[in-house]
Amino acid sequence: MAPSAMSRWTPSLSEARPIPYWLDDPARPRPEPALTAAETCDLLVVGGGYSGLWTALLAKERDPRRDVVLLEGREAGWAASGRNGGFCAASLTHGLANGLARWPGEIHTLQELGARNLDEIEAAVARYSLDCDFERTGEIDVATEPYQAWELRDWYEEISRRGLAEDVEFLDADAVREQVDSPTFEAGLWDRRGVAMLHPAKLAWGLKRACLDLGVRVYEHTPALTLEPYGAGMAVRTPYGRVRTRQVALGTNVFPNLVRRVRAYTVPVYDYALMTEPLTAGQLASLGWKNRQGLGDSANQFHYFRLSADNRILWGGYDAIYPYGGRVRAEYEDRPETYAKLAGHFFTCFPQLEGVRFTHAWGGAIDTCSRFSAFFGTAHRGRVAYAAGYTGLGVGATRFGAEVMLDLLAGERTERTELGMVRRKPLPFPPEPFAWTGIALTKWSLARADAHGGRRNLWLRAMDRLGLGFDS
Repeated sequence: MAPSAMSRWTPSLSEARPIPYWLDDPARPRPEPALTAAETCDLLVVGGGYSGLWTALLAKERDPRRDVVLLEGREAGWAASGRNGGFCAASLTHGLANGLARWPGEIHTLQELGARNLDEIEAAVARYSLDCDFERTGEIDVATEPYQAWELRDWYEEISRRGLAEDVEFLDADAVREQVDSPTFEAGLWDRRGVAMLHPAKLAWGLKRACLDLGVRVYEHTPALTLEPYGAGMAVRTPYGRVRTRQVALGTNVFPNLVRRVRAYTVPVYDYALMTEPLTAGQLASLGWKNRQGLGDSANQFHYFRLSADNRILWGGYDAIYPYGGRVRAEYEDRPETYAKLAGHFFTCFPQLEGVRFTHAWGGAIDTCSRFSAFFGTAHRGRVAYAAGYTGLGVGATRFGAEVMLDLLAGERTERTELGMVRRKPLPFPPEPFAWTGIALTKWSLARADAHGGRRNLWLRAMDRLGLGFDS
């Protein structure tokens, strides 16, 4: 974007607060007290995001007598679970294309399990009265270039031949603009049932309340520092007390795993988003966005966008920033140069909204693995289970990951644990400076492909052959 174009739109950011919109809520629950004494339990869950909260909740649903403790280093939902776009997808594989490329023989099972998982999330929202603005609106993948429209049509025809297009509809330029009006839209693929929109922080807070109601003991502001065997079980040390437990489930995702060998499989990539002020009735009518679907464009450097319950537009994506060394730090959560890019892209997509201002601008770290979808495993003779690597699609898939961890801890052979996706791990990332160089080269190559009709250069084709599949 030229500097003059960038400066035209930066005034829209003048009042944007550098904090996540979802977490900026005076009604957010008070944190539970920190652990200050020794504890014992049957199952210790480490991490108070979706992964840990679903694990604790499902553990109590499976066996109400099980004694469960959850530790969270800060507050439940404060990290990725409270900063994401609120797209709760059925896909367990970071989209159908990624799943089909990696597990073609299992894809129908993976799709069925994913659809069932989303249904179970919807049922849990009702059962526990989770006030999280859940809307099963689906998502439209939109083309903003002619070549992307051709690719979307070809993809729709392929998944139709494979029997994978149920509840999916191809939209030409007129049809997609009838759903959401942007002069940039060339075509769309509407997955009508496979995605729900929700308030991500309220989902985390509701899950915490449900856990507490079922008897889970939740300790916040209690980081888990070390993990080691203790007799027939495990022990986890915290700043003020130690927890002795029979089993441990690790849901720490982007943060350093207590099982050291797992750390090489993920890197943090920072993603950024803007939130507008609430739209007026006239502004909303100018968009024609009556069905409230989530949207994402088809570029490699893509945007995702959706309406909130109070008719704001969340606009995120495009820049994906990997910090050298793979460290998670608060200073990476605020990036004005990215906000300026996003603002310009927003008004290019929706010129009819000129004059709208942004109230919030924020970033957060995504746990990325080389296959873009979660991986699983056990340690310490099956007494510890872990799940990580959701790569931005964890709002829905973390519930499935929680089921997998509990299956693994139970030593059960289930439909889930027999999946190749569960039994095999992605390739680990190399040490620095190779990780940073590879990721930087990949990002440059993806931007170049977007600018040249989607043509992938030698580097991307090599990554494809290695099964790394950098396409989003």
